[in-house]
Amino acid sequence: METKRPVGVTIIGILTIIGGIIFLFAGIGLVVLAPLISQVNLENSNTSNSTVSINVNGTDVTIPNNAIFILGGLMGVLGGILIVLGIASFVVAWGLFTGKGWAWIVTIIITIISIILNIILIIFGSLESVIGLIINGIIIYYLYRPGVKSYYGRVKGPTV
Repeated sequence: METKRPVGVTIIGILTIIGGIIFLFAGIGLVVLAPLISQVNLENSNTSNSTVSINVNGTDVTIPNNAIFILGGLMGVLGGILIVLGIASFVVAWGLFTGKGWAWIVTIIITIISIILNIILIIFGSLESVIGLIINGIIIYYLYRPGVKSYYGRVKGPTV
């Protein structure tokens, strides 16, 4: 007997797809920009080509040219990670839509991590993170509802 997918699961799956799209576009953007940033060679007439001095809010900051190359490399690595996370988001969304138990577990873990990060951000003054905390709390509450747990095979016996 096939159970009908709860509406909230569809909403969570759609949100997961949207997150995956954002990860993909951000990752692709960083991967595309990384080689361009790595090739930047700033010249400074005051010193050799190995460093660049920039005045930031009245303070002279000296940046070695190789740091810009390293920044480009880090951007490429971060972009690759975001692309993988984007693809993983699509896989998790598929699992959510099709009632796979592992997708329920992965969503719970990711949501708990997000709750912890939102709490840390709130402690450091990001009051906007309260919205994320509330949304993640609702997702955890919803995923533990008996009908939803039953859809993912997490409850044995009849649902209430």
